[in-house]
Amino acid sequence: MRITISGKAGSGKSTVAKMLSEKLGLKHYSIGDLMRAMALEKGISLMELNKLAEKDKTIDFELDKKLKELGSEKDNFVVDGRLAAFFIPNADVKVFLETDDIVRAERILKDKRKQEKSSSLLEMSSKIKKREESEKKRYKNYYNIDYADKRLYNFTVDTTKLNPSEVVKTIVKFVEER
Repeated sequence: MRITISGKAGSGKSTVAKMLSEKLGLKHYSIGDLMRAMALEKGISLMELNKLAEKDKTIDFELDKKLKELGSEKDNFVVDGRLAAFFIPNADVKVFLETDDIVRAERILKDKRKQEKSSSLLEMSSKIKKREESEKKRYKNYYNIDYADKRLYNFTVDTTKLNPSEVVKTIVKFVEER
């Protein structure tokens, strides 16, 4: 069983993927965690890493290579990452999490991610938009892909009004029906 979880920042990708992997007894991988670790290693913020990645393709290519290897070498996992469904086309279940933009910003603020600090909801929302513009530009340039294109996925869940447990329950039901 190979499951990819994608969505925009704050949609619940990592939280849902972790909980889903535990529920199903599968290994969990997170591209977001790898990217945050890379930024920390370089001593820069996630936004700075995204800006750097616009000029240095090797940053994205290193992360993308890990996704490709995962898809070709491993089984029985849940992976969260924006391009996971694209780089692991043979995944059994490819989920996209949709969420209202304000709710996404609220979640990230509440999460208190060390490298994603903001003093207000408006500032957080602005940072998210800049990050997504950077990623969208790079993904289009490198792969001619829009990760939000629903044709990449076989299941979409709107997480705006759902808690993580409810999202996991919805995905498990879909997995069991397949």
